[in-house]
Amino acid sequence: MGLTLAWRLFRRELQQGQLLLIILAITLAVLSVSGLARVSERLQVAINGQASKFIAADRIIDSPVKLDPAILDTAKDMGLKFVTNMQFNSMVYSGDKFQLVTVRAVESGYPLKGTIVLKSSELNSTEPEQSVKSSLEKGRTQALPASGEIWYESRLGGLLGYPKTLELGNSEFTLTEEISRLPDAGFNPFASSPVVLMQIDDVAKTGVIQPGSRVTYLYQFAGKEDVLSSFEKSVKPLLNNSQRWVDVQSGDSPIAGAVKRSERFLLLASLLGIALACAAIGIAASRYCQRHYDVVAMLKTFGASAKQIRFLFSLHLLLVTLVGIALGLVGGLLLDAGISQLLPPEIAAYSVPYTRPLILGISTGLISAFMFSAYPLLRLLSIPPLRVLQRQLEGLPFGMWLHLLLSLGAMALLGYLYSRSWALTLTVVAAVILLGVLLSVLGFAMIRLGHSVGMKTTNPMQLALAGLRRRARQNAVQLVGFSSALVLLLTIFALREDLLNEWQKQLPENAPNYFLVNIAPEDVQPLNDFMASKGIAATDIYPVIRGRLTQINGETLISNEQAEAGEKGRVGISRELNLTWRDAMPKNNELLEGEFNRAADEVSVESGVAERLGIGLGDKLTYVIDNQELTVKVTSIRAVHWETLQPNFFMIFTREALAPFAYTSMASFYLSSADTINVAAGEPQDRVILELIRLFPTVSVIDVGAMVAQLRQIIEQVSLSLTLVLALVLLASSLVLIAQTEAGMATRQRELAVLRTFGASGWLLRSATGLEFALLGGIAGVLAVIVAEFALYLLKTQVFELNVYMHWPWWVIAPLSGALLVAFLGFWRCRNLLNQSCSALLKAEA
Repeated sequence: MGLTLAWRLFRRELQQGQLLLIILAITLAVLSVSGLARVSERLQVAINGQASKFIAADRIIDSPVKLDPAILDTAKDMGLKFVTNMQFNSMVYSGDKFQLVTVRAVESGYPLKGTIVLKSSELNSTEPEQSVKSSLEKGRTQALPASGEIWYESRLGGLLGYPKTLELGNSEFTLTEEISRLPDAGFNPFASSPVVLMQIDDVAKTGVIQPGSRVTYLYQFAGKEDVLSSFEKSVKPLLNNSQRWVDVQSGDSPIAGAVKRSERFLLLASLLGIALACAAIGIAASRYCQRHYDVVAMLKTFGASAKQIRFLFSLHLLLVTLVGIALGLVGGLLLDAGISQLLPPEIAAYSVPYTRPLILGISTGLISAFMFSAYPLLRLLSIPPLRVLQRQLEGLPFGMWLHLLLSLGAMALLGYLYSRSWALTLTVVAAVILLGVLLSVLGFAMIRLGHSVGMKTTNPMQLALAGLRRRARQNAVQLVGFSSALVLLLTIFALREDLLNEWQKQLPENAPNYFLVNIAPEDVQPLNDFMASKGIAATDIYPVIRGRLTQINGETLISNEQAEAGEKGRVGISRELNLTWRDAMPKNNELLEGEFNRAADEVSVESGVAERLGIGLGDKLTYVIDNQELTVKVTSIRAVHWETLQPNFFMIFTREALAPFAYTSMASFYLSSADTINVAAGEPQDRVILELIRLFPTVSVIDVGAMVAQLRQIIEQVSLSLTLVLALVLLASSLVLIAQTEAGMATRQRELAVLRTFGASGWLLRSATGLEFALLGGIAGVLAVIVAEFALYLLKTQVFELNVYMHWPWWVIAPLSGALLVAFLGFWRCRNLLNQSCSALLKAEA
């Protein structure tokens, strides 16, 4: 009988539309998780896939010695693709000319990701930019130098006069192709030696590699993400301290910061969308249970047992949940299919399994429906039979702590299941707790300001304030919902804009695409004159001096190798540093502590190296430069944005401190991508670079234009993902607003019936209702700004590492937008009640 009654109740209320809101809330929760999970995973895989072209593989093991063959056997058994490369420095000769180069010896299959862009392929294309872009997007394996051949970087040809052959060690090689860009060339303007590419099998016959030679072995791997993760878990424990496991997010590469932040944003936005959908479920469940108070009282009056009633409504809730889950899963699949049509082909081509989104969607529907409905259902089941005679009775008031505990538990569980990050999950939960406390206290206090206003008035504003006072507790809860939606919208919108603005600052339209290094002091002025004659605006010139940090506060530093050998002491930096001086702090640096250099014996230290070495303000640092000691005092700590395509330094001195030492300089400039660099001069871009190399043979020219183009492509994909996720969170926020507006309709209907009975006009009721909702929206907007600013402070400082600033326009825009939005939703929902006559309202109430 219980099953039949539950089905009849479910079918009747479904036909009458009373279950629409709760089913819609569950549907949106499941759709948000299944759809967002698949969309965001696809975007993350695509972003990482495109970004992996920066390292020419998915993962790399960087080692100074040959890797244990067992590790490569493991990779082969797991179905991973891999190639072995060698990198070392050597001198090459052509006639009476010689040059230090970086040799990249690669085997067939390199690169696993991305492509080698050659000058010949660019020259054969009528659209050079498009040729480069298409080459970057193909990501296919291509031909490599044949045995006895070398491909060379453009500047090597200029330095040696474009010979046909050159000598490397004991062998002579033919120069066959000019390299425009290697996919894993990286960005290091201090690496001034040109790159040559050769077959790894040709290394032995050169005789260059001898015992004790400094060689880096690069083992590059590519494959499915889950297989790579398993490989990483099995291999990383086998690596020693001199071997590194590298992925696209390792280090301070320009793309690493963008990928990390985009993934955090996608996870955060998805978590907030889930939280909003779950809040809508809780509101809808409360409304559903309140509508059935009388039904439960009647059933108990007619002798139904508590067990029968519990079975009836539990089964009813289960049917509602299953319908919501089914619709949500279908909606998630449609959402993914629809968004896939809007994505660029290079992103849509990436696919992810359906298994995890489906499991997450079903789990979300069941967990959210149970946890967020448990408290309202307990109150429903405790309704006494006496409510048939006294309708103000609402059963035993279970403590709100139970509701909060279940809701936060559900949110934490769903958050971790989705993000698999306790740090991000607990950050969101903590923000929700703080949000709830502040909004409840502030909202209730502000509503109580209308306590002295009476109800007997013909003034719409006073009637609206009286309505706020009478429904103080209910309005306080509604304020939490309204403000939560606005807070999350403001937070997501602000983070999206800040991320995009920061990336645009890193890569402005005229970002430098050429770097000049090894500029001798006597070449600075002639070089400036050459740039001016060609209409090229160069950036600041940075002096560069090599030095080693040897002591901190008189304590001698040891290297990592010495520490591993058992020597005691403070570990320092096991290499020489690139030092510079500046009269003012660089624009892409941020002062964290102290004051930037003012006296000759002062130095400014980057925050990361300061933390690693335990350096603080006032410490004395001793350097050895050109066999001379220099001691300076730390007077400032700087944050450096390493992801920018700008020269960055760990240590910045004053001009006076480094004046006794020899130095070279570096600069950067931008060349237009058009066919000519200077319309008046009509000189081709390549000719300008070649002339620069000819006039300044000791200056190294580094072309990073292709990398800038590739980085822009990654940023465009990230921007698209941020916009899509923002739209989905906006949908979830709208549902919460609708659910909160729906929550108080029964009480409002009774009040309208009473006011109509006492002669209130339709104009007065419509005006008062609109003003009441507008006041709620305005208050919610003010509170949302306060909490959003606080939440953004936590997120920017603890998660995203962004600059913190106040959003002053919000203090006007948010209250006005909140007032208009909530007033519109409230008035739209109440329009039928406001248009009904007094008799119709009384009949509906009866």
